[in-house]
Amino acid sequence: MVVFTGLEFLFRFFPAFLAVYYITPKKYRNTALLLGSLVFYAMGEPYYVLLLLVMVWLNYFFAKKIYSCRDTRRGRKCRKDRLVMVLVMDVGLLAVFKLLGVFLGNSILPLGLSFYIFKMISFQADVFRKEMTELPTFKRTAVYFTMFPQIVSGPIMRFHEGSFLMEEREYSWEKLEEGLQYFAAGLGTKVLLADRLAILWKDIHMIGYESISTPLAWLGAGAYSMELYFDFWGYSLMASGICVMLGFPFIKNFDSPYASKSISEFWRRWHMTLGSFFRDYVYIPLGGSRDGMTRTVRNLLAVWLLTGLWHGGSPNFVIWGLVLFLLITIEKLWLGKLFAKFPLAGRCYTLLFIPVTWVLFAVTDLGQLWLYLGRMFPFAGGGIAVNPHDILKYLGMYWHYLLLGVAWCIPAVSGFLKKHRKHPLAVLLTVAVFWISVYCIVSMESNPFAYLKF
Repeated sequence: MVVFTGLEFLFRFFPAFLAVYYITPKKYRNTALLLGSLVFYAMGEPYYVLLLLVMVWLNYFFAKKIYSCRDTRRGRKCRKDRLVMVLVMDVGLLAVFKLLGVFLGNSILPLGLSFYIFKMISFQADVFRKEMTELPTFKRTAVYFTMFPQIVSGPIMRFHEGSFLMEEREYSWEKLEEGLQYFAAGLGTKVLLADRLAILWKDIHMIGYESISTPLAWLGAGAYSMELYFDFWGYSLMASGICVMLGFPFIKNFDSPYASKSISEFWRRWHMTLGSFFRDYVYIPLGGSRDGMTRTVRNLLAVWLLTGLWHGGSPNFVIWGLVLFLLITIEKLWLGKLFAKFPLAGRCYTLLFIPVTWVLFAVTDLGQLWLYLGRMFPFAGGGIAVNPHDILKYLGMYWHYLLLGVAWCIPAVSGFLKKHRKHPLAVLLTVAVFWISVYCIVSMESNPFAYLKF
């Protein structure tokens, strides 16, 4: 499978593709991108590339049918009926594979299925709402659905956010340099931080949750919280960096979520394209917060149930979604006003509860989940740690990764580097991060992206 952190991608596929893309005449670059994306996907999922092509064609077919309905009473009903048909098809396909994944394992899931299906849903909704002055050509639509930087794990870019009309797309050495810096930052975030912190989380799993001390349980939860963030943020930076190199705008998917003053704010800053998808295509169509608190709570429940089920079919994901729904509802009803007055309290509350919710997300076996929570909160039971001083051992082994991780979560640090990215020292740092990451990929174990099979 070709992944952004693989040597085959770094030194074979992407350099060759970029060279072909740049020497291709401007009017044929969409064709080059489409063919390159299909080759990339076929290298990872040769058996599912036909499914991808069929879904691209069917969605364009339905989009044409929706777009052709006249703006009359009968035409609006026609447009709505056709939208329902294509949504049933798209959501149904996603639901079938998610259910198969529960019983047969995630290996059955087509690569990037959730992400390209969500792109298709947003495209159909935008066509239905007449947010496009004209229906794009099949080739431009296919490029949007299949473009390889985003097909595996997002970000979920909307059609209007991309420069799919050739005359809108800009190419320059400055864009190439900017994209390379984003890519190197993402590669380092993934390889040098996420993959190293993942080893700590694996060590705790190997020890056995019943044997760890309470401080180590909290250290593990914090390390996993950073690992998941750096894994997905790193991928998003790489994907958006590639898009910038290809002439597309940078799509921001994370905005320093661990600096949030509430859990509601955290989820506005985390995986922002997914959050905006559920907001625009689920929460607002259901009524949003327009019809009183009772319906607002109902709509939030629907969003978080769907979010939990989208992440996986095992019970822990449903519990995770319901717990987040409960916490966000409590903030809307009571705590939000308190945190507005005392932001420090909100930050502490967020940093306390978000790691707990990530444990619910990470541990799929409910028995093991209860054991881990019992270690985090020993008053709930869970036995006695075999080595109550184990925290000292793991702090000694991982303190430098943990310290770098905490620093990289601080908005001022990433903001400073971004502001001074053209400084010679920043360029030198980028080059160093890239080659150190390559060295680690060659010499150490590299973990697959957390969202690789969603």
